[in-house]
Amino acid sequence: MSKRVLIGMLTPSSNTALEPITSAMVAQLPGVSVHFSRFTVTEISLSERALGQFDTTHIIQAARLLADAKVDVIAWNGTSSGWLGFETDRRLCREIEDATGIPATTSVLALNEILEKAGVKKFGLVTPYLKEVQQRIVANYRDKGIDCSCENHLGLKVNFQFSEVTEDTLRAQIGEVAMHRPEAIVTFCTNLRAAHLASEVEQHHGIPLYDTISTVVWKSLKLVGYDTTRLAGWGRLFAEVA
Repeated sequence: MSKRVLIGMLTPSSNTALEPITSAMVAQLPGVSVHFSRFTVTEISLSERALGQFDTTHIIQAARLLADAKVDVIAWNGTSSGWLGFETDRRLCREIEDATGIPATTSVLALNEILEKAGVKKFGLVTPYLKEVQQRIVANYRDKGIDCSCENHLGLKVNFQFSEVTEDTLRAQIGEVAMHRPEAIVTFCTNLRAAHLASEVEQHHGIPLYDTISTVVWKSLKLVGYDTTRLAGWGRLFAEVA
């Protein structure tokens, strides 16, 4: 029997989208399973309380529980460094690796690697977030030399509500940014039910869609040496980005 591939995912406590979507993706991959550990996240805003949810103490506790399952990789399936700063994810990965001895990655670090590999300098940003959170994300990418000025956000802050955004709303948001002809479109929130729309969006608009649930699955599989082209039905990311 070949060795199983066990992927650990750190999950916001109020997220109801990423687990079923991630599980559906890896269900197509023989020998691969995904295992989840939660820590408290209920609100996305720039308030002190909301920002404090991402204190690494709580995240490391959740990571240690995944380590008990002897997972091959631990991934933060969340987008908080979009507004907190990308260095917060790099530091988190170092802390996870120091605490568990297991390789770590995140949705946003994976996305940034994908944008670099694909040569993307302008992308359309689609989120459910508040204006001030969206502005922080745009500014952090601008500092990185990437333009995401074609953006669409819904002005929501209760994390649970993100999962209730409908496909039609997402299609409308994506259509708005697609009119500006960015080099890629990013659905930037792991509690949006958007990943499965990638092939449809790419066929309709001719622009790749990178969803932050998909990006962390892509990188997790890369870290364990698994062939990502087996998920080509989930978008061009899995077939085209080396």
